[in-house]
Amino acid sequence: MQRRLIVMRHAKSAWDNPGLADHDRPLNDRGRKDAPNIARHLADEGWLAEKIVSSSSRRTRETWALMAPSFPPKVEVDFTRNLFHAGPSEVQKTIASQQDATASLMILGHNPGWEDVVSWLCGHYVPMGTANAALLSISADTWTQALARAGHWTLHDVVRPKDF
Repeated sequence: MQRRLIVMRHAKSAWDNPGLADHDRPLNDRGRKDAPNIARHLADEGWLAEKIVSSSSRRTRETWALMAPSFPPKVEVDFTRNLFHAGPSEVQKTIASQQDATASLMILGHNPGWEDVVSWLCGHYVPMGTANAALLSISADTWTQALARAGHWTLHDVVRPKDF
């Protein structure tokens, strides 16, 4: 089975309220523009996940809310604190816990961990700016088998807001 993974970093967040906890920062104007544009591009390219697993932060929730209209209406979405500033170890646990019947998955989170995750999966460094989405795939019967082949995933593209 072809496993497809979209590793997406949240859209640009606001920094105008220094007293706000990092988990509670909202998107800024650019972020609110970039998120739906990326979603439309993913839809146009056929990269729509069956399930979304996202950090529970305000900026990732807002990013998803702006992207959701481009995805199928019944896509399953889980928000978890485990992906807030997560790296490869936490992502590995999250992905391994997914149903093997789910062939396409999106994880939505933060840097610096997302650069580490993409690099770990494809075997080379990939910068991940805000609202960037890395499109990866590998052939494997289960998510656990797919993760065991870290370093050998195919990186098809990195979608960036500045590209369109």
